[in-house]
Amino acid sequence: MNRPLASLSLDLDNKWSYMKTHGDEGWETFPSYLDVVVPRVLELLDRRGLKITFFVVGQDAALERNRAALQSIADAGHEIGNHSFHHEPWLHLYTTDQIAEELSRAEEAIAAATGRRPTGFRGPGFSFSPELLSQLARRGYDYDASTFPTFLGPVARLYYFFTSSLSREELADRKQLFGKFSEGFRSLRPYLWKNLERPLIEIPVTTMPLAKVPIHLSYLLYLGQYSSAVAAAYFRLALILCKVTRIEPSILLHPLDFLGCDDERDLSFFPAMGMPAAKKLAIAERALDQLTASYEVVTMSQHAAAIRQRLGAPTAVSPANVSAPQPVQA
Repeated sequence: MNRPLASLSLDLDNKWSYMKTHGDEGWETFPSYLDVVVPRVLELLDRRGLKITFFVVGQDAALERNRAALQSIADAGHEIGNHSFHHEPWLHLYTTDQIAEELSRAEEAIAAATGRRPTGFRGPGFSFSPELLSQLARRGYDYDASTFPTFLGPVARLYYFFTSSLSREELADRKQLFGKFSEGFRSLRPYLWKNLERPLIEIPVTTMPLAKVPIHLSYLLYLGQYSSAVAAAYFRLALILCKVTRIEPSILLHPLDFLGCDDERDLSFFPAMGMPAAKKLAIAERALDQLTASYEVVTMSQHAAAIRQRLGAPTAVSPANVSAPQPVQA
């Protein structure tokens, strides 16, 4: 009997993007930890035979010093998704022309760095808008994965603001960071966005069925600061509820899930960044083992294909992979 599907993805947010959103000085030099975190994640996934989706930021792909790390992801057989060019969580404030340029620049840079042109998108900070969805459909994307059905977005935003030194203007830009309270009423089940030029599947980031509290790895690590057993029990309950409610989970990872205080000290404002890498990796590996024990873990595009077939939706006209990418200037 075939096991139910679960998709797994990693938003490859880089150090500079967190500093930028937090209002920290020095982000403009684009400090990076990709050379540390990418090999670490790839090795962990390889030991489990997992292929996942990496949502790549275009600005990172445009910098020559990141090319080797990004190419190694594609070489390992993982899917490459688009995570915008500038990684600004106020993407929902962009005009239609700005969105088109943002997507185009990211596509070109990512294709040049990896040889893969993305067919899936996730907005930074779960930011999206009707204009963005329309542009994704027009550009032939297969799926979007920007919705985050939880009521706790405003709480996370308040914590983030409390630890920052943002100006009033910067706070205004970030006023919908992590989503509004009403996001909690969104469906956990994948669905089709209607009234677009082409069919576009939405794959929400899964939260706890019924309670709608976050279950992705960053939250497990927050609990793991106090008790690894509690973190494992929390995730086990989430997976049980997913099975009972027949939700195929789409689980989200972040680079800081695999970096500890012994790797990175400038991002101590993030929860769980006081933990050493070894403890984080132990919790991460346990969570992945829990997931693979109950589900067939696939990429976002594989999940989208299964959803599309299940819904009887027509196939999207997606951009083809690029076999001979051209250099893109930073």
